Amino acid sequence: MSKAALIVIDMINTYDHDDAELLLPSAGAVVPVIADLAGRARRSSIPVIYVNDNFGEWRSHHGELLNHALAGPHAHLVEPLKPDADSLFVLKARHSIFFETPLEYLLRQQGIEQLVLCGQVTEQCVLYSALDAHIRHFQVIVPEDAVAHIHEDLAQAALRMMERNMGARVCTSRDLWA
Repeated sequence: MSKAALIVIDMINTYDHDDAELLLPSAGAVVPVIADLAGRARRSSIPVIYVNDNFGEWRSHHGELLNHALAGPHAHLVEPLKPDADSLFVLKARHSIFFETPLEYLLRQQGIEQLVLCGQVTEQCVLYSALDAHIRHFQVIVPEDAVAHIHEDLAQAALRMMERNMGARVCTSRDLWA
């Protein structure tokens, strides 16, 4: 069995950006699912790695991003997903979790071959990250109930593309680490 990691994408968020109003309902629905999934991963000794936009704050670190999000009006979406002391955190500048980040090096150092991608946004960052994981020869799993979307139709198309074009396993979170 391949060594897995749970990758939580862009969930440390103030929701102070374009399309946030469209994203909020879906984000609210996936937060408890991701929180449960992260808890099960931790109990199974599966690394939980947060990969998050830095929102152009080049001098900030993950603690500052977390504190800023927790001080905002949507803290209820961040609080259940706070990284614990064993969580790893990688900052990114753009859509893919791999673009200009040390994530691939980190994953290779830990012998991780399988990535479970959750977070937001299905039709953007999750899709681009799945493609970049696929071309780097990682196995990709996307629990469809643990990814938030802006546009449901595009999210469904993105999930189909991940499954068909990238060989990703699209499942539900219940199918993982029971």
